[in-house]
Amino acid sequence: MKIKKLFVGLVALSAAVMATACSSNSSSSGKGNSDPKELNFEFVPSVQVNKVDSKTKPLQEALQKELGIPVHVTATTNYDGLLTAMQSKKVDAGFMPPDAYVLAHKKGIADVLLQAERYGYDEPSGVQNKTLMHAYRAGIYVKKGSQIKSWKDLKGKKIAVQAPTSSSGYVFPIVELYQKGLNALKDCKLTQINGADQAIISVANGDVDAAFTFADARPIAAKDDPKIMKEVVPIYFTKWIPNDTISVRKGLSKSFKKKLATAFKKMAKTKKGQEIIENIDQHYGYVDAKDSDFNTIRQYQKELNAIQK
Repeated sequence: MKIKKLFVGLVALSAAVMATACSSNSSSSGKGNSDPKELNFEFVPSVQVNKVDSKTKPLQEALQKELGIPVHVTATTNYDGLLTAMQSKKVDAGFMPPDAYVLAHKKGIADVLLQAERYGYDEPSGVQNKTLMHAYRAGIYVKKGSQIKSWKDLKGKKIAVQAPTSSSGYVFPIVELYQKGLNALKDCKLTQINGADQAIISVANGDVDAAFTFADARPIAAKDDPKIMKEVVPIYFTKWIPNDTISVRKGLSKSFKKKLATAFKKMAKTKKGQEIIENIDQHYGYVDAKDSDFNTIRQYQKELNAIQK
């Protein structure tokens, strides 16, 4: 499939770029459980990278103040690049969605440190409420007035998806549709559009028939075009998905991991800190997390692997 060819190409390109870009920032690498002399933190934004580059500096400065060491915060376009950089100890920590974390942990690359909290959204309006949630759902979105009224109408349609490691933009919708009788990998035309906001905009513009995104990505897309809130509507919501993580590479000491966790929790409790993490990736707080919190992800990944065979 075209989506698979594109994904493979992105993985190779991302790995090459990361190897070059991080070669001058290798002071965080080391043998054993050693603390880094500087922290390299990376994430893949849910919106276009060029929209968040200017927002990385506040996070960098805040972490630097709390940790007392130089901090470098960068945004990249691909989780495989993040995992590769973390495995080679070019990156020490990062925001990582549940599926990417599970893969990184399985490969012995990373451990979970914290889980993000986000405000929930009223369904189907997409209006944000004030309830902090440890989990969220994926939604399937179409243009209002479309002939697609339910998941049954998706056969043969062009659907915007995120990277295959994305829980909401790929894994959960595909698995649940398959359970209902629709094999989206074979029966639909999947096209990868990086950024949930861009996927929603593509639906609004008629470039695709539907989009798999987190619920709810419409308010982000609506910042560019407020009409999107009414022009794009959900036709399906998945089961609950564990929220994103802050994960760290293997080899960091317990004391440093505790210090880093404390820094993020402290940041989330201040007005300025809340603005920083909200602007970066719509985080509003952090709670401690353990590996077993993500067993649901493992089950869905197992089912996806069976579908792909």
